[in-house]
Amino acid sequence: MNNGFKQPAPEGWVETLWNAMSEDLGSGDPTTALFDEDQPVNWYIETQAEGVICGLGIAAYLLQPEADEPESCESNLHARDGDHVKSGTTILSGRLTAAKLLTKERTALNFLMQLSGIATLTNQFVQKVADFDVKIVDTRKTTPGLRYLQKYAVRCGGGTNHRMGLYDGIMLKDNHIRASGSITEAIKKAKAVAGHMTLIEVECETKEMVDEAFNAGAQIIMLDNMDPFLMHDIVKIYKGKVILEASGGITLDTVRGVAQTGVDAISVGALTHSAKSLAIHLEVH
Repeated sequence: MNNGFKQPAPEGWVETLWNAMSEDLGSGDPTTALFDEDQPVNWYIETQAEGVICGLGIAAYLLQPEADEPESCESNLHARDGDHVKSGTTILSGRLTAAKLLTKERTALNFLMQLSGIATLTNQFVQKVADFDVKIVDTRKTTPGLRYLQKYAVRCGGGTNHRMGLYDGIMLKDNHIRASGSITEAIKKAKAVAGHMTLIEVECETKEMVDEAFNAGAQIIMLDNMDPFLMHDIVKIYKGKVILEASGGITLDTVRGVAQTGVDAISVGALTHSAKSLAIHLEVH
């Protein structure tokens, strides 16, 4: 059954949705006094740009008829999260009372537009490197309170999630290393507290740092802000011995050159912190 979501659905989405509605609704929507309580209208949601849709499951849930609405009210899905659509595509339509539809309209569109923007940008990165054996992954550079939804949008766009939070992996970045004294000492301390299922990743900026991290037992090495020539040299030495992740200001113009080095993953913070919302509108007819 199509409920709009690409499975698995994002964790905690219902609570996030109602928090957003509460933020917008406050003590009530006085504009709905324009309409009779049981006045139904036909409506549709349409894309105004080409892209990958995300947030349909949330919008469909929000815009489904409530128990006290007329029997003629309905909501119909015409796509699902992860679908690639052209401009002018109807993705959701139905019949609801005008007051309830227009009270919920902006919240539904806010989720659809932002999440579709993330899914679309992610898919653009994925398509740029589709002929390479490399994963496009996200980061923790997400909007507070929306991480699960934004990382879900990355998955809908064909990308892969990095760790969800601090709790499901150990990443030793420059400040961790400085505070510990060295890469070797930082990894030693991390191993002392890590469970056998917890991976340790180390951020490295030079070949010497990569060598030290590998020798100290890192399982993932992030090649941070390295030029592709240096990355290529490191890949020739360590490919297959440790997971190699490229990171640092990678764009649609540079991602293919990074993929050509042979790294296993490319992390892009812009997927979640700089994606432009996809143009989508709701119309009553």
